[in-house]
Amino acid sequence: MKVCERIFLERFRPFVTPFLDPFQFAYQSDRSCEDAILLILHKLYSHLEHSCRGHFARVTFFDFSSAFNTIQPHILVSKLKNMDVPGGFIHWILNYLTNRTQLVKLSHSCLSDVILSNTGAPQGTVLAPFLFTLYTYDARSLEQGCSLIKFADDTAMIGLVNGNGDEAYLRQIQSFVNYCDLNFLQLNVAKTKEMIIDFRHNTNPPPPVVVKGSVVDRVTSYKYLGVC
Repeated sequence: MKVCERIFLERFRPFVTPFLDPFQFAYQSDRSCEDAILLILHKLYSHLEHSCRGHFARVTFFDFSSAFNTIQPHILVSKLKNMDVPGGFIHWILNYLTNRTQLVKLSHSCLSDVILSNTGAPQGTVLAPFLFTLYTYDARSLEQGCSLIKFADDTAMIGLVNGNGDEAYLRQIQSFVNYCDLNFLQLNVAKTKEMIIDFRHNTNPPPPVVVKGSVVDRVTSYKYLGVC
């Protein structure tokens, strides 16, 4: 099956490449997790050089609950149509994602009933991660001073804050939360973390990030893409 998926992906990718998010670093040629990390560091340090002007930075690292399992085929199909993907590819993907049989096997004689799954993408497949990047291709930052950096489902929201306050950052956080709700993406607030990077002294901490009524934990270090 994986051979078939790779053949399909080779022919399918050229149609969607022009629409991929430039801040999505997974499953694209000449891009890697190191590039995502370096971009984050570059944005942060370039901004913090002006800390004497009241500049500091906030970064929220979002965690999803079973990201690939929450893909809604009808939403993905709608987005592929917006990219003008040929119908044959869309029908193939829809068939790939829907009416999948599932069961639980505990032993040779202990099997659950077979059910049909019409949500999510099969785990451990070649296509699932790439389809997720397409599913979230339109999750982007629109607020000035904010960037949404993605590596598949590993997502970091950067807010470069100046003396005018961090309202734009907080608005962008809420906008992303609303986007997740509209696209049936489940945020794991308990595992979502925020870091404050501030070289100034004797300053009051900014207001916390609140997601769905829960305050996001604030940490002093975070392992992003396997790098601490």
